Amino acid sequence: MMPEHKTERVLTTGEWIGFFSMAVGVFMAVLDIQIVASSLQEIQAGLSATQDEIAWVQTSYLIAEVIIIPLSGWLGRVFSTRYLYTLSTGGFTLASLACAFAWNLPSMIMFRCIQGFFGGAMIPMTFTIIFILFPPRLQPTMSIVLGLIVTMAPTIGPVLGGYLTDAYSWQLLFLINILPGFIVCFLVFNFLDIDKPNWALLQKIDFIGIALIAIFLGALQFVLEEGSKNQWFEDDEILVFTFVAVTSGVAMLWWELVNPHPIIDLYAFKNRNFTIGCVYSFILGIGLYTIIYLTPIYLASVKGLNSLQIGYYLMVVGLFQLVSAFIAGPLEKKIDLRVMLCLGFSLFALGSWLNGQLTAESGYWDFFIPQAIRGSALMLCFLPINTLTLGLLPIEEVKNASGLYNLMRNLGGAMGLAIANTLILHLNKSHYAQLRDAISATDEDTQLFLLGITQHIDEATLDNPQIAAVKQLSALAWREADVMTFNNLFQYISLIFFSALLIAPLLKKVQSKSVGPHLE
Repeated sequence: MMPEHKTERVLTTGEWIGFFSMAVGVFMAVLDIQIVASSLQEIQAGLSATQDEIAWVQTSYLIAEVIIIPLSGWLGRVFSTRYLYTLSTGGFTLASLACAFAWNLPSMIMFRCIQGFFGGAMIPMTFTIIFILFPPRLQPTMSIVLGLIVTMAPTIGPVLGGYLTDAYSWQLLFLINILPGFIVCFLVFNFLDIDKPNWALLQKIDFIGIALIAIFLGALQFVLEEGSKNQWFEDDEILVFTFVAVTSGVAMLWWELVNPHPIIDLYAFKNRNFTIGCVYSFILGIGLYTIIYLTPIYLASVKGLNSLQIGYYLMVVGLFQLVSAFIAGPLEKKIDLRVMLCLGFSLFALGSWLNGQLTAESGYWDFFIPQAIRGSALMLCFLPINTLTLGLLPIEEVKNASGLYNLMRNLGGAMGLAIANTLILHLNKSHYAQLRDAISATDEDTQLFLLGITQHIDEATLDNPQIAAVKQLSALAWREADVMTFNNLFQYISLIFFSALLIAPLLKKVQSKSVGPHLE
């Protein structure tokens, strides 16, 4: 029997082993979203793919992951947490092995889809376990543990991936999952038996709901991933997939609301805290995944750093996040979780705003303070969001709600990346045009600059020094346009997080210290 939510109980050693084994599985699943990011060129060469085609190594994983996440709640009720998690980890591990031996791009895309499908189911299940297995007294601490894993894995991923590829080969990116994957399977199956399968649900499978969800989320993810590359609605393919996403999305909402046995229960959104918490999860996804994406691009394109040097910059966020975990736990027992949430979002907004004050000459320590502030903020965001969102729901609804909650964070990240890629192209051209218009051939400063470069080039005995000087000036203008663009994007993220504070008063208070959920 599943433990009652309001019953204080002592966890067995086996249950502790099972939970931390699931945490390792989540780390693997989240890590694999980003670990190939810094090695796409090597994978592209190994699979003889084009630049546009290789992007599907990432896109295929994300599409499959987004589709399975909202279905994980129903699957967990059918198969039980123990069997579903073991099956998911085993499938993820075998798919990782297959990815390492992919012989061409289509086979890699197929194996990455399978990998994302199984990996996506692992994430919401582990968040669910916190509210099923642990008494409320321990739930904040366990939320901190998972929060650290979910936010640190994407930071570590590109750096670890770049190191493994440089030192060994890109196949090792997938082979490192094999041993821990099978260990997690063994430990979860043997030590975590907290609920029983409900095979009767298989007699009432919502096939139409499953199909509509898969079509809607798959088409939506495709549009978000490919839209900026194909000029959005100027491309016929994007238009078609947008139409499919909108129509299937509307049909899915209607069907899941009228169906007596829906594959996902949308009525969880009747709970005010759950709805607002999903909005915060969406916004946190925008900030988390977009900044993780933007920072390495800035450091590589503007600063010219390699993967290892970029890793030193990114480590700051992870280190301060780890330190803040020891502060966030005790803090949540002393202050209102809504206040803690506002503090976390305010700090994240401040760190993003400071990151938007960069120049081309900004060095390590100019990045250090903004990243330290953002890293310190992450646990102050994750911990209260988890409890405020899921803490007032009946225990039987947590599995389904956790899938929807995690889906919102991933959709926020996907939308944030799509908008960021579009804005990079638009803002870059706009800022360059402004700089070009501001530079006049008759301007004294411009003439002195070109003269200095020309004299330097003369000394190097190169031909056409005047043309070379103009090219250097143009390159500098593009570099400054890059800096201005990334500054704008960091500032936009900051404004989004500050704006999110406006809906915090609508949240109901959750008494996380008591045994069982209460509200005031």
